[in-house]
Amino acid sequence: MPGGSIYVQPNEKYTGSSPQWWYEKFWREDAPNRRKARYVKAAVGLVLGVALGLRFGLTAGAALTGLLGAGLVALGDWYLDWRAFHATAVWRGARRGEAITGRILRRSLRRHGYHVLDGRAIRGQASIDHLVIGPGGVWIIDNESWSPDTEIACYVGRLFLGEKYGSKVAKPLVDQADAFAELLAKETGVPVSITPMLAVHCGVLPRHGGGVVRAEGLTLLRPRTAARLIKASGRDMFTTEQIELIARTAARELQRV
Repeated sequence: MPGGSIYVQPNEKYTGSSPQWWYEKFWREDAPNRRKARYVKAAVGLVLGVALGLRFGLTAGAALTGLLGAGLVALGDWYLDWRAFHATAVWRGARRGEAITGRILRRSLRRHGYHVLDGRAIRGQASIDHLVIGPGGVWIIDNESWSPDTEIACYVGRLFLGEKYGSKVAKPLVDQADAFAELLAKETGVPVSITPMLAVHCGVLPRHGGGVVRAEGLTLLRPRTAARLIKASGRDMFTTEQIELIARTAARELQRV
């Protein structure tokens, strides 16, 4: 059953006749058709495997190569179907986006001297999911998920989410980055600028440009790409002492939510 929201269970947005509910319903109802198509593909793999065996003179082993071909094709087709459905898990409410991104950030960055603080906010203001502090700078990262067919793109500097402008998504995160940077700089005496990112868990990012969209001051990308870009920033913006100072100050001054 389609369940609760990305972050709080349950939520009416993910029940009843929501797009998530219908997506999962149609996916399950279409399972027999997918199996039939997989059988056809496996049969083609069987024929190709037998032909390949005969081509290389494996007359006695042609049946085995045919079965191997059928099995590989069926397994590959199942994996692609599973991967497509799994990619919608956050959008459907089956997984928590901030938990996925937080785990990726910690595994990828902590051993390189980065601090990852989850769920932070300036008192009385909206929260962000992750604050990353390290040698290459400071980042705030939020999580979002759109329907699987939503194209995320930048046109003439404007962010588009499908056919809609994305300014209402970009501006709050950019403003949060500025507010966080101002607070940390004031409390530490260290000049701090913060790069805002949005980890996209479901939606169509462009293949060109490494699947990264930069628009209206915001960078949108997959969680693993976010960790990779941060790690590859290659700048020694802060010393070890400054990193520790900023991290301690953030842990003290920013409210945990």
